[in-house]
Amino acid sequence: MDKDRIKGAANQAKGAIKETAGKVTGDAKLKVEGAMDKAKGKVQNAVGGAKDAARDRD
Repeated sequence: MDKDRIKGAANQAKGAIKETAGKVTGDAKLKVEGAMDKAKGKVQNAVGGAKDAARDRD
């Protein structure tokens, strides 16, 4: 498993927590930061998946 996939999963989890905290507290900035972290995590996870697939082809 590529390290980008691990970091991506961590960012997705962090983002989900921030987004939920923003919703609960009514903090729009925190909610947006959480959504951005989740999106970043999804991209990192996809990059890691592509690296894994490329490595498996070799």
